[in-house]
Amino acid sequence: MTASFNALIAALCAAAVFCTGCASKWTPVTDSAAEPPCWRDQANVAVATHIGTIRGFEETGASMLRAMKRMVFGKTEDNRIVRPVAVAVGRDGRIAIADLGCSCVHLYVPSEQQYRKIRGAGKEELHTPVSVAFDDESRLFVSDSTRGAIYVFDRTGEPVSEIRKAGNNPLRRPTGLSYAPGKKVLYAVDTLANKIYAFDATGALLFSFGERGDQQGMFNLPTHIVTDSAGRVYVTDAMNFRVQVFDASGTFFSSFGHHGNGSGDFSLPKGIVVDKTGVIYVVDNLFDNIQLFNLAGEFLFTIGGRGTGLGEFWLPSGLFLDDRGKLYVCDTYNQRVQIFQITEKQHE
Repeated sequence: MTASFNALIAALCAAAVFCTGCASKWTPVTDSAAEPPCWRDQANVAVATHIGTIRGFEETGASMLRAMKRMVFGKTEDNRIVRPVAVAVGRDGRIAIADLGCSCVHLYVPSEQQYRKIRGAGKEELHTPVSVAFDDESRLFVSDSTRGAIYVFDRTGEPVSEIRKAGNNPLRRPTGLSYAPGKKVLYAVDTLANKIYAFDATGALLFSFGERGDQQGMFNLPTHIVTDSAGRVYVTDAMNFRVQVFDASGTFFSSFGHHGNGSGDFSLPKGIVVDKTGVIYVVDNLFDNIQLFNLAGEFLFTIGGRGTGLGEFWLPSGLFLDDRGKLYVCDTYNQRVQIFQITEKQHE
């Protein structure tokens, strides 16, 4: 009996070691609806259609692997999304999700079915990862607001460098990140400094703009940032309850928005993206929705609302729009990333 039991344990250990040592395949934990919700503009054209939800990541054949590893090693690691606040998609489709709930970044490469949970850079653990961005070489930038650092990881998720200063000034609270494709410029928001910094590929400061205030080009606790195909830079100026638009060098271009509780007003604006036609999508964290505007800052319509169903949100935050028109939304307190297909249509 004892010999047989020991032989079984030895076999399980060998199998578990083998399964752990070889390159496991991973897949997202998803859900979708047979009749997905969609939102239409005034011309009755489907502009946003819900196409899926990511709740976490698991190994292919996970039930057997998990059972074997639990028998041999005890409790297995939980790779569910806990409190997502930022998401980015690379040119090859790789996905990074900043998760405050587990102080980590989920990195998934669909083409290779590979997953990695990034918990730190070297000996320093991530504490408050709040934004992620990929560059042209699939390097991953992660801003940690309380560490005062922007960490740089290679395409496999290994740390390679970090940015802690903008020139001679230490980063105070780095938050939103946006990489301008082809231009090799990383834009970073420093919320407490009320500044936007632009770094080159080596992390050297190119220029900065902004200061505390409510006039054009000034900020009151900015949080999120995005660049469009024309090189314009859009900044969520959170406590001025507006979005400001600049050219690629930081010269003020325009702004829109004000505090209120009506359509087109802002309560707590956060994530922001711009599609190829110039439509601007802005998350409002407290309204639990996404508001759409044209380049003139005119309100178009709203996606979502408070709730737990598909296409509904609970305190959403970060956004990302990929080259195929897929809109990724960090539905923070529903513990998921929702994905919508955008039908791009020129809005007047």
